Amino acid sequence: MHSSLFISQTDARPMYLQIVEQIRQRVAAGDWPVGQELPSIRALAADLRVSVITVKRAYLDLESEGVIVTRHGKGSFVADAQGLAKDMRLAQLDTHLAAASEIARSLAMPEPELIERLRSALNNQEPEA
Repeated sequence: MHSSLFISQTDARPMYLQIVEQIRQRVAAGDWPVGQELPSIRALAADLRVSVITVKRAYLDLESEGVIVTRHGKGSFVADAQGLAKDMRLAQLDTHLAAASEIARSLAMPEPELIERLRSALNNQEPEA
């Protein structure tokens, strides 16, 4: 299986985190279904041109999160991580809401106005100026 993962040398995040996030996204999006075998640690390390330790750390993190399961002598597989996609989307929403509240704070926007703008956005309407 070709991993189709990508490591960016210009990304400030550690390489193992890039691997973790990409695998998490693949699983959440359904690109890698439950039970699919992941590349071996050595194969992925060679494919990405990173150390075996980097991939091993990524796999250990993913296993502790319940995204993958490792069966000794068999390999690593996508776990039945129900709710992973929803959790990822909720985290993304929280990030955007935090950014929106920070912008509102910098504009000295009162909370009721921010809430009204959110209501308008939910109803796909333009907020009142």
